[in-house]
Amino acid sequence: MRRFAIFALALALGAPACDDDNPTRPSASGPVVFTAELRASNEVPAVSNAESNAQGTVTITFDVPRDANGAVTGNGNWTVQAVVSNFTDTSRIQAAHIHNGAAGVNANVFVNTGLTTANAIDLPGGAGVINFQQVGITQLQAQAVMDNPAGNYFNMHSPLNPGGAIRGQLTRVR
Repeated sequence: MRRFAIFALALALGAPACDDDNPTRPSASGPVVFTAELRASNEVPAVSNAESNAQGTVTITFDVPRDANGAVTGNGNWTVQAVVSNFTDTSRIQAAHIHNGAAGVNANVFVNTGLTTANAIDLPGGAGVINFQQVGITQLQAQAVMDNPAGNYFNMHSPLNPGGAIRGQLTRVR
């Protein structure tokens, strides 16, 4: 009986009974995670050359300090893992970043991975897994993306498509 009374008291005081994994209510702690489906057809204009069937998925994780309400309180890092396919056998990824633009709109680079033509990533067989670890991100950048994930897109560029080869709008999952 005493256990029941303690449990009832805990519920009455609003103590959480279990963890809530609902992504519609962002967590105020831990990493912030986004995903996007990357497609050549999402580029503006859509890719219409040998890379027109290129596609992939990306998971982006922000590791930034946040207060109890989830607001970013300082600079941190972001990590990217992209799995891409249907490129040509000789394709290379020479740039990858977040742009602050809605679907159908081209925008300036907002958060950069640092990838350039000098350190481009080959895609033997037209596919690969691409990782960027612990890339710096500012408080302003992180908060802006967190405030409006769908208003930001991630894309990757190749020599054949220097304006963008595959692109997808961000969705927050955690």
